[in-house]
Amino acid sequence: MVTYNDYLKGILEKIQIAYGTLEKLEDTPGDLDTIKKEISKIKGFFQVFVTKTNNENNQISDFTELKSKFEHYLDTYSFEKEIETMAPLYANDSNRLKNMRLKILESLADKKLMNDIEYLLDKL
Repeated sequence: MVTYNDYLKGILEKIQIAYGTLEKLEDTPGDLDTIKKEISKIKGFFQVFVTKTNNENNQISDFTELKSKFEHYLDTYSFEKEIETMAPLYANDSNRLKNMRLKILESLADKKLMNDIEYLLDKL
């Protein structure tokens, strides 16, 4: 049986994997689909984490702090519309792909979000 902490750790590991995928892209044609898929995964995992930590009485301060950062991200950042607008016109433009990917990575670095995820994974 998976414990609560193991479950949340699994979510954080999946976020880290999706982030790593975004970092490794080389901005080639076809990468826009991968960018869209990975940012959707990340936002979905953020939402699952927030929902799961809302439903539990476990008030581990690290989880609470990370939950608030995930909520901030979900409320502040949205790249879906930009990606949909960009897709028909610039899906093969490596400079625009790179710019979009870097903006997404920058947003995930906001408030040291990825650093906190890595710290919490090491701690668990």
